[in-house]
Amino acid sequence: MQHFRFKVSIAASALVAGTLAINMASAEHHGYEIWGSDQSNSIADVESRGINGSWIWVWDSEDVENQLATGEVAEPLGCDGQNRPGDGPCNVYDVFPAALAEYGENGATGNQLGTEFGRLHGMLPDPQNRYMNVNLFSPGGGYVGIIDGETKEAVALFRVTGTSAGRSVHMSFWNSDGSALLVANLNGKVLERIDIARNADGEIIDATFNQSAALGVGKDMTIGDQAKVYLGENSHGNPMLGSVVGSYDLEMAFGDLTPQGFCKENGCEDGPDSALGGRANNVIICPIVSNSNHAYVTFGGGGLLVVDTTVTPMAIVGEYDNQVVNGAGCGGVQAGDEMWLNAGVSASEAGAEQSTFTLFTLDDAQFETTSNEPNIPAPAMVFKDLTNTATIGNLSGEATNITGQLPGLTTRRDSHGMARSGDFIHTVDRIQNNVEVFDIATLAHTTYDLTSADGQGDGLGACAAASVTDDEALPNNDPAPDLLEATPDGKYLVVALRGPVPVSVTHAAQGSCPGVGIIELMNDGSTGRLAGVLRTTNTIDNAPVSAPGGYDYMGAERSDIHGAAIRRK
Repeated sequence: MQHFRFKVSIAASALVAGTLAINMASAEHHGYEIWGSDQSNSIADVESRGINGSWIWVWDSEDVENQLATGEVAEPLGCDGQNRPGDGPCNVYDVFPAALAEYGENGATGNQLGTEFGRLHGMLPDPQNRYMNVNLFSPGGGYVGIIDGETKEAVALFRVTGTSAGRSVHMSFWNSDGSALLVANLNGKVLERIDIARNADGEIIDATFNQSAALGVGKDMTIGDQAKVYLGENSHGNPMLGSVVGSYDLEMAFGDLTPQGFCKENGCEDGPDSALGGRANNVIICPIVSNSNHAYVTFGGGGLLVVDTTVTPMAIVGEYDNQVVNGAGCGGVQAGDEMWLNAGVSASEAGAEQSTFTLFTLDDAQFETTSNEPNIPAPAMVFKDLTNTATIGNLSGEATNITGQLPGLTTRRDSHGMARSGDFIHTVDRIQNNVEVFDIATLAHTTYDLTSADGQGDGLGACAAASVTDDEALPNNDPAPDLLEATPDGKYLVVALRGPVPVSVTHAAQGSCPGVGIIELMNDGSTGRLAGVLRTTNTIDNAPVSAPGGYDYMGAERSDIHGAAIRRK
């Protein structure tokens, strides 16, 4: 099947760029918002963690600055369009009404959205800073939505494709100009695309789930259930947008082989595995998008596919084995032509014995050809910790690491969230509560911690005072940092801090001060310290506790912030 580029005119691109420049300039005068994604259930008596509902936490930067200066707690905004502090957090069930009607490409299915979705895994702003994507990761759910950043109302909601491998949404990423949303259908093993249309002011006027753009990355794949869209009135009484169009390209886009003739996923019937480990399990973790709209698609079992997201169907232009690119990475930023990417521990049970902290770069300019040979260009290794275990493609280190996750006792490591601050790349260690910093030009490496007052070991940091208090034996001052992002004024990094009952990656993510951490940047962004915590709480949820290798927590706190993001106003 021929590949078609989805239409983005030069005039429209210029308009989008102009709107983005205006919005970024206005951010200097109007500040920003911090958005926290709480994975915990928003109802009680649910048998499992992260199954029904979730909470959206939003704070205004002025209130956050005031908390840092005076200690007065910043209150979360509501989602009724009034943006009043103290009205939040927002229940996702209130933002996306249960009565929304389900539609497929052939019209109404007769079903409604209902309330069997949840686990808000993360939200990211579009390049125009007008909208936030919403990624709901409950098992088998597969829902991805769009929220108006100013009014906090739902704009669109979709359910991704169900395949023979399954269906779920881990994360989605906007492309470089906001004309598409790239969706990681993790269990379905599909990279999917929602095409976005905007008016002259950058307002979204249509969102189209384009089934023709879908790229299957598993083996022996079939379609079990096509994509869906949910229409009707949102909680503000305004109509939802969206449609489902196109047909899956089962012959090529869902075929077993890469353009170079190797199995996309090991063990396919139609071809060989690649020579350096191939790709053992292609559950999609994150499609990290470059400025040129290449998606760097990371996998749980390791390996990497680089995808041109501008063609229909989307196409593989680079392929890497898991011995070259180890598994479970979800941190990535671009600096010049270089894409900085990481590898961490698996979210599956196998991750309980893994220790992985690896950073590498790839030259994005090298993927302009139709398809590169396997493992070409070779990634440049920036950093690899000596405690990395021999797993998810890594051949060095000990076979296992079973030291658990208790702070002060564990030797394990877990590279995860990544952000850029000026000339430096900051990457968190979810287990060790450290941030590793790399100079972009020289690759010089330094470290600061999130547990001390100064980031260098002196005094107690902000997490200690914000720690859970209903179980005295829970180790406190344990931030368990996750995803993070820089503020537009260059003063801070905001970082998700996990809770004592982690919903996901339970063997590496137990923490004591759930919320969003405010890291004050120092020395031109080369180091930092945890200056404050926007503490979140949820005692409605009473799902069972699980934190293997951690502490058997006996209290009531269930809040678990997985993602922290910035929306410029």
